[in-house]
Amino acid sequence: MSVNLSSHQISQPNLVEEIEEILQATDCKPHCLKLEITETVIMENVILATTVLNQLKNRNIKLSIDDFGTGYSSLSYLHQFPINSLKIDRSFVSPLDSDVTGQSLKIVSAIIALAHNLGLEIVAEGIETQEQMQQLKQLKCEKGQGYLFSKPVDSYQATKLLRNFNYHKILQ
Repeated sequence: MSVNLSSHQISQPNLVEEIEEILQATDCKPHCLKLEITETVIMENVILATTVLNQLKNRNIKLSIDDFGTGYSSLSYLHQFPINSLKIDRSFVSPLDSDVTGQSLKIVSAIIALAHNLGLEIVAEGIETQEQMQQLKQLKCEKGQGYLFSKPVDSYQATKLLRNFNYHKILQ
């Protein structure tokens, strides 16, 4: 399960304890939770964010930088953050199937290579077409999300979708 963290939440002094309590109350294993945070939130207070992220990582909670490439962080910070994955922002993915200059493809390819070189999982956001998905697969992007797979749904619809989902169809 993935959950976004806001700048307000990450600045709460009891955030880590609250997350631990929720995990215990729901009987959810920490490694099943992925917390997503944007570059912008991290850069608002690098020291605090790094401290909190390290505390969460030490509890086996997965961490991801969301909307990668749209914030104002320096690449030099990337190796300092205890993250497991990067999520490529949809603004880079959307133009893939209509990009006559090839610039979007080059940027996405570079982000994927960077993530792989750092040992990070990569997730592409905003996949809407089969062509985008095929290009991302060719670039060795491991995971994706977007309207191609499903529009946002409530918990009942999500359960139904997961039960009936044809993974083989997507992977072809």
